[in-house]
Amino acid sequence: MRSFRIGSLFGIPIKLDLTFLLVLPLFAYLIGAQIVPIVEILNGELGAEISVDAVTDGRSPWVLGLTAAIGLFVGVVLHELGHSLTAQRYGFPIDSITLWLFGGIAALSDMPEDWRQELNIAIAGPIVSVLVGVVSYAAFLATPASFDGVQFVLGYLAMLNVALAVFNMIPAFPMDGGRVLRAFLARTRPYAKATQQAAGVGKFFAVVMGLIGLLGPNILLIGVAFFVYIAASSEAQQVTMKAAFQDVSVADIMTPARDLHTVSPETTVAELVRRMFTERHTGYPVIENGDLVGLVTLSDAQEVRPVERDAYAVEEVMTTDLKTIPPEADAMTAIEQMQRDGIGRLLVVDAHGGLVGLISRSDLMTALNIIQESGTFSPSGQSRPAD
Repeated sequence: MRSFRIGSLFGIPIKLDLTFLLVLPLFAYLIGAQIVPIVEILNGELGAEISVDAVTDGRSPWVLGLTAAIGLFVGVVLHELGHSLTAQRYGFPIDSITLWLFGGIAALSDMPEDWRQELNIAIAGPIVSVLVGVVSYAAFLATPASFDGVQFVLGYLAMLNVALAVFNMIPAFPMDGGRVLRAFLARTRPYAKATQQAAGVGKFFAVVMGLIGLLGPNILLIGVAFFVYIAASSEAQQVTMKAAFQDVSVADIMTPARDLHTVSPETTVAELVRRMFTERHTGYPVIENGDLVGLVTLSDAQEVRPVERDAYAVEEVMTTDLKTIPPEADAMTAIEQMQRDGIGRLLVVDAHGGLVGLISRSDLMTALNIIQESGTFSPSGQSRPAD
């Protein structure tokens, strides 16, 4: 998500995603357009005596709609702070809290695998939302009846924050309720298996929400359903990979330097392309006098027009800003670094900068398939049951 920082709370950066700038006025409009039925609900459920005429006069619906929408997202920030401060208590740093299209996201640097910690972190957000609702309701009761607009905003926020807490407790992983479900499942089974089962339940609820959204129709609910389904699949895959690669290092999976196909800086781009075609490789370390000086890939070669490839050397197109990883790093770190940098391979170098191998996404996926199919990983001589 493309976002920008607007401040910080308790040392945690607060960011706004660009999609938030679209959804805030949309929410303000929806609240303002439905102000009459909302007033009827508040008067009926909370015993308010809000005058419809007072809140529908002139621009009042849109001013109140915007105020309520901003208050709603303040509640979302507090909800995410509940998660974040609880996670920090257990030693998990928080990268940021971001407001976006579907609410808020607290970006934890890592997810706890202790079920008690995850349970406490997951329920902290809904608890804060309920407290915000209670405080809003108390302020609503303390507001004089003549302040119709203030009563409207406070009553609306009281009901909506409680509704937010209830909605988030639906066991649709990775929503809060889904994380609570995983925490309870993880009490009696491996973390990866608990994640897979919670993700399966989450995807089921995502399909149900999507169908309800289609029948509505409710575009926002359809969007939430799509997000839940994708996020559940993604996190389940990530946790499965982490479990599979436990105790597996980069050195176990990499192609060692002795088996690598390399090129020299003087190699022409035309010759490089011919080698890529015959050797079925799309990336080559560039070695000069035994030293690693760069990396050249198919995308680098494609930047040169075919008719000019004989005139260009590898050193003119190669990458010198090298992405490297030490051989003792664990395999999951390699995956995360590739994802973060948007690349398909990493050069493996020792403490002195010497090339000892290369690890690619295909190497990692092949190793993952072997581990999942056989439950073993032979390079380290280990044998263990697959999760």
